Amino acid sequence: MNESNFDLVVIGTGPAGQKGAICAAKLRKRVAVIDRTFMLGGVCVHTGTIPSKSVREAIFQLTGMAVKALHGSDCRETRDISLQELSFRVSAIVKRETDVIRAQLKRNGIAIFQGTAEFADSHTLEVQGEEEKVTLHGDKILIACGTRTARPAGIPFDGKRILDTDQIFALAELPRELIVVGAGVVGLEYASFLAALGVEVTLIDQRPVILDFVDREICDTLEYHLRQLGTVFRLGEKVTRVGIDPRRDRVFAELESGKKILADGLVYAVGRQANGDQLRLEAAGLAPDPRGKVSVDKFYQTAVPDVYAAGDVIGFPALASTSMEQGRLASCHMFGLTSTAMSDLFPYGIYTIPEISMVGQTEEKLTAAKVPYELGVARYAELAKSMMLGDETGMLKLLFDRNTLKLLGVHALGQRATEIIHIGQAVMSYGGTIEYFRDTVFNYPTLAEAYKVAALDGLNKL
Repeated sequence: MNESNFDLVVIGTGPAGQKGAICAAKLRKRVAVIDRTFMLGGVCVHTGTIPSKSVREAIFQLTGMAVKALHGSDCRETRDISLQELSFRVSAIVKRETDVIRAQLKRNGIAIFQGTAEFADSHTLEVQGEEEKVTLHGDKILIACGTRTARPAGIPFDGKRILDTDQIFALAELPRELIVVGAGVVGLEYASFLAALGVEVTLIDQRPVILDFVDREICDTLEYHLRQLGTVFRLGEKVTRVGIDPRRDRVFAELESGKKILADGLVYAVGRQANGDQLRLEAAGLAPDPRGKVSVDKFYQTAVPDVYAAGDVIGFPALASTSMEQGRLASCHMFGLTSTAMSDLFPYGIYTIPEISMVGQTEEKLTAAKVPYELGVARYAELAKSMMLGDETGMLKLLFDRNTLKLLGVHALGQRATEIIHIGQAVMSYGGTIEYFRDTVFNYPTLAEAYKVAALDGLNKL
C-alpha cells in the first residue's frame, strides 16, 4: 500500500473538482485528484452535460432541422438517423474533452489517481484502484463526487428497453414509441431530442406542470412545440408499475389513474442520487442526508473544518456552470485567498428543442411579491437573423420595474437562447435599466438585437 501527502486531495474530476484543483495548483499547492477509471471529467463529460448537448447538436446537423424550418418543411420528415450514428459523434467529443481535461490537470502539476475513494479519517483517503490500494493524506479535502441516476427498486431496469438516462444509447435502435417518466430538465431534454427524430414520446410526471421554476409563458410555448412534434403529456399522473407485457412484448407503465401506457421502450428520468453515501463519510465525522448530499456553509465548508464540498453533491443548483465556481471558491477559502461569494444571479440553460434560458425573476414571483413590473417582448419572427437560422418561433422577454426601469428578469426561448442570456445577466449584475438596450448599438443582423426590440416594446407600454 502506497501513501502520499498533499495540500489538497479532491474527490471527483467533474466541473467542481477540476476548478477547485486547478485553483489550488495556481496557488502553488500540491494537489491530487481522484476519480473512477474512465470517468475523468465526471458525469458532466461522460453521461451528462457534454453527451446530451452533443446529441442535441448532432440532431440539428444530421436532420437539417433549421433548413427544413426555413423552407417550411416538416422537420419530422428526416432520413433515418441511427442511435449508433449519434453515439459515434458523442464518443468522439467525450474523448476529446477527456483528453483536454487530462492535459490541463497534468499541465498544472496535479497528480491523478484512478479508483474509488473512501475516508479513513478526516485527512486520509483510501483509493482502491484496479490493482492496488493507495492511501492519500490531504491537509484539505474537497468532496466533488457528483451524483448518479436514481434507480428505485420497483423499476425493473434491464439496460435494453427499460433504461435510466445514462443508458439511452443502449437502445438497439430508435423506438417507434417511447415512454419518458419524469418531466424535469433531463427528461424534457431527452424527450425533445427523441421527438425531433420522429419518435412518438409519452411524457409522464406526477407534477401538474413542467418546470415550475421557469416563466409560465416560456413553458407553455415549449409544451406547444413538443406537442407539435408529437409528444403526449401525461401530467399530474403517478406511475405505479412498470414492466414488459409478455403477450405483446411491449413495455408498459401503469398509472395511478388506471391508465396503461404501452411503448417499445421506457426511460426513467426522475431525480438523481448524490454520491456522498459512497465515501464512508462517518470516518471523517460527517454524514450524508438520505439523498447522499453533503451539507456546507456559504464557503462550501462542511462541519469538519478541513473538509469542503462543492458541485452536485451539495444539491441546488447542481449546474455545471455553478459547480465550476463553487469549486474555485472552496479552494480560495481553504487556502485563505480573499474572494467574492458567488452571485445568486446565475443563468439557467435548458437544452430542449427549442432551448430555454433564464436569469433573474419570473412574472409569477414578481406578482407574488407585489412588485410593479412591466414586460417587453421580442419575437424571433421580427428578427432578420432568426429567419436566417430557420427559427421564427423563439422569443425574448424582459421584465423590469415600472418606476425605476431596473431590469429584473430575462427569459429566452429558441435558437441560441443560452448564449444571448448573458447579455441580460451582465446588465442585471450592475443593476442596469432597460434603457441600456434602447441606447446601445447592436450588431445587425444578430439575435442580440432582440434586446433592443424587447426594450422598446416595454418602454412603449409606459
